[in-house]
Amino acid sequence: MGVVALVAVMTLGTVGYIAFGFGFLDAVYQTVTTVTTVGFREVRPLTSGARVFTIVLILVGVGTALYTLGVLIETLFEGQMRGVFRRRRMERHIDGMKDHVVICGWGRVGRVIARELLAAGQEHVVIEMDPERIEDATAPMVLGDATEDSVLEQAGVRRARALVAALDTDADNLFVTLSARNLGPKLFIVSRVRTEENEEKMRRAGADRIINPQSIGGVRAAAFLLQPHVTEFLDVVMHDRDIEFRLEEVDVPADSPFAGMSIRDTQIREQTGALVLALREPNAAFITNPAPEHVIKGGQVLIAIGTKAELQALDVLVAGS
Repeated sequence: MGVVALVAVMTLGTVGYIAFGFGFLDAVYQTVTTVTTVGFREVRPLTSGARVFTIVLILVGVGTALYTLGVLIETLFEGQMRGVFRRRRMERHIDGMKDHVVICGWGRVGRVIARELLAAGQEHVVIEMDPERIEDATAPMVLGDATEDSVLEQAGVRRARALVAALDTDADNLFVTLSARNLGPKLFIVSRVRTEENEEKMRRAGADRIINPQSIGGVRAAAFLLQPHVTEFLDVVMHDRDIEFRLEEVDVPADSPFAGMSIRDTQIREQTGALVLALREPNAAFITNPAPEHVIKGGQVLIAIGTKAELQALDVLVAGS
């Protein structure tokens, strides 16, 4: 608005001086020196009418110029300060986060992971070095190279519970995995690989789980061809949040009242309505369709299916709260 007003004043000033006999260039020059209060001498002697016109132009033009300059400075300053305040707020938010997930890479894989974490209510931080990529990020973000320890520190990797290495190259993901494992010995690390030859290297670097999108895509395609209904059912149960039933994992703490009891004695089905499909000890094979006589141990993970309310009731019983 201020720029438009200033252009209008300059135009009227130029037209006015032309009306008093000035050439176009002289009129423009006289208008600019008058409005900007530079104070150079007049291009040509002014008549009484031209002097009155100049006085009016000074009163109107100087005010308009100062207003426009103030608006421009304010806009520039506010834009910079808004960015500074936004970064500081984000830094304070990240500093206060704990047990969150760090996502390294805001590409197609990183975006899907963030979407699922957001739907599950899991706090997460995104690390991305391309400023154009993170313009639409919905989570707190750290602009920088995830392969650098200082950037991982900014994302609170020491306080995080998990990290996902989803950068564009296997080399970068390997480097991130090594650095993250060094900074967080207990961190749960999921790393993406593009070639099967690098999977073993990623495990040695400290990745707890490895994802090969190409391999997973091929397996899923084959599953839809061979058992389409089973595959679709698992997809719905795992990812469709609008349905009543879902699959979840429940950790059994060492002091759980269920530790040392058989599945029959816990009466999980009778008390909660949830159904235990499998059990697993840390880094061991799954025990699928466990018998009623199977004894639950502390440290195991229960894989159960049920409604949200049933699974919440199971969580409470297993925790003993």
